[in-house]
Amino acid sequence: MKKGLLILAVMMVVFLAAYFIPIEDMGIDEGPVYEAIALLQDYAQKHVLTCLIPAFFIAGGIAVFVSKASVMKYFGPKANRILAYGVAAVSGSILAVCSCTVLPLFSGIHKRGAGLGPAITFLYAGPAVNVLAIIMTARVLGWEFGVGRAVGAIVFSVVIGLMMHLIFLREERKRASGEGFIVPDDGGRPLWQQIAFFGAMIGVLIFANWGKPDEGMSKGLYTAIYSVRYFIGAGFLALVLLILWRWFKKDEISEWVGSSWSFAKQIFPLLFIGVIVAGFLLGRPGHPALIPMEWIANLVGGNSLWANMFASVAGAFMYFATLTEVPILQGLIGSGMGRGPAMALLLAGPALSLPNMLVIRSVLGTKKTAVYISLVVVMATVSGMIFGFIY
Repeated sequence: MKKGLLILAVMMVVFLAAYFIPIEDMGIDEGPVYEAIALLQDYAQKHVLTCLIPAFFIAGGIAVFVSKASVMKYFGPKANRILAYGVAAVSGSILAVCSCTVLPLFSGIHKRGAGLGPAITFLYAGPAVNVLAIIMTARVLGWEFGVGRAVGAIVFSVVIGLMMHLIFLREERKRASGEGFIVPDDGGRPLWQQIAFFGAMIGVLIFANWGKPDEGMSKGLYTAIYSVRYFIGAGFLALVLLILWRWFKKDEISEWVGSSWSFAKQIFPLLFIGVIVAGFLLGRPGHPALIPMEWIANLVGGNSLWANMFASVAGAFMYFATLTEVPILQGLIGSGMGRGPAMALLLAGPALSLPNMLVIRSVLGTKKTAVYISLVVVMATVSGMIFGFIY
């Protein structure tokens, strides 16, 4: 208890210092140090209170109130294929794990009899469809990146799973002769209550982050909502509190808050460190720091096959702690990285890393692991080129 309070106190002090630090009056010349502090302050002021904290509570609610057993039971080789791949593809929004945390879950369901296709779809989608990462991506990099990442990752995971199933079809048929991996549902709250609860929390998140209309935008519904966004958000917050009071027990609320806090204390330090490093090396959009913009533009500028493939391979081997890919990409884009390669890195990076590859090899073997990695790199490259062409 005392340790938790100490961690909370330290996080509050760091946040308040980042939020209120008078960077303009500190006498620091523009450069890497200035950019590190400026980017950290930008995150503290624009993304923590209205974006990250509501997202932590949503992720905590998913972890506590959505049964993992009801997700896992659909992965068996004899399960309905459409349902199996569909559940596996959206598993990330339910489990909210990183590329390393997903590995024991993947290993468990595969060894217990899950089909290779759904298991691979789960392996990729687990970290790639992380609800926190998608929300943060849309908030910082723009809605097109958020939507592109969410839709791309879901489609991406299913295609890779299906291709792995077809490539190793003979082996899969042998495995399918056994019993499927079935976990009985453990019941829980009625579905309509869960929809209402999560819908109200998502409402808080959406309206608290309602974007400011462009100067040239004519007055209309969007502008009208912006003027009362905080009142609408407060209404959804009141609905969340009412739902908690009427439908949830005290121990359930306590578990939910505890789960949300576990996300916060795990992610906040890594995110703040990642923001500082990204600011020091890459700066903010239009504000160069330590790494010259010309280097980045030469490697991953534009939308060429080389730029997208380089971004995919680099992302596949790098390790990104949860959410740290967002400030890193923010700096890279500001330094000249193309939008296509940025999306390629977003699709390849969070789901793969060198430590991740070594563990996958111990479960699937060298051949299947090599095919999986190759599919991720190729799909990320192609997806990045398509995204760069559209945007």
